[in-house]
Amino acid sequence: MNRCANATIPVFLQINPYAMEKPVIILGAKGIAHPALEIFNSNQVVVYGLLDEDAKLHGTEINNIPILGGTEDEGFLKLIGKKTEAFVAVDDTKYRKFLVELLLENRKMQPINAIHERAYIATNASLGHGNFINAQVTLGAGAKVGSHCIFHTGAIIDHQVTIEDYVQIGAGTIINSEVIVEEGAFIGSGVTIVSGVRIGKGARVGAGSVVISSLEKNETVFGNPATKIK
Repeated sequence: MNRCANATIPVFLQINPYAMEKPVIILGAKGIAHPALEIFNSNQVVVYGLLDEDAKLHGTEINNIPILGGTEDEGFLKLIGKKTEAFVAVDDTKYRKFLVELLLENRKMQPINAIHERAYIATNASLGHGNFINAQVTLGAGAKVGSHCIFHTGAIIDHQVTIEDYVQIGAGTIINSEVIVEEGAFIGSGVTIVSGVRIGKGARVGAGSVVISSLEKNETVFGNPATKIK
C-alpha cells in the first residue's frame, strides 16, 4: 500500500513512499490534524511536532506529540526540507493555500500526503502533493487527484474521476465514474454525484444531496435532486 507521494505520478510507480528518514512537522493542530497524526503514527512515521496559529494551544499535546508554536514560526519552519517533511492539516481552503504557498516560497518544498493504511488506491490512480486520505476511502482505477485535497472517511471515488486541487469531500460521499470536480469545490457528507457530471470551481454541495447535473463556478446546491440555493 502506498502512503506518501512527492509528485503527481501513478501510485504503482511509487515504491514504499512512507519509508522516510525524516520526521514530519504537521502545520495545524485542529480539524484534520488529529486524524492526520494518527495516520502517520499507524504508518510508523515519526511526527516531530505540530504548529498552530492559536497561541493557547502552544505547549499542549495531542497523543503525546507537542504543539510547538505558530505556523509561521521561522525557528521551526527552517527545519522543514532540511531535517523534516511537512503536512498541512488545515480544513479552511484559504488558509491551507496560504500555508502551502509559504512552504513553496520559503522552504522550496511541497507537503507530503497523509494516507490511511485502510484506504484503497487503485494501482493506476495518480496523486499530487499534500492530500489527506482517511480510512475506507476508495480511489478507483484511473482516478486522477490533484494536490492538497481532503477525503474524509469512507468517500468513494469511482474509476476515471478527476479531482482538481484543494477539493474537500465529506465522509461517505460517492462520486461515480468520469465525474470532474474542479479546484476548490466542497462536497458535503453523504453526497451522491452521478456519472459524467462536472462540479465547477468553488462550487458547494450540501450534505446528503444527489447531484444529477453539472454545477457552475461557485454555485451552491442542496437536496435530492440537488437544486441551486440563492
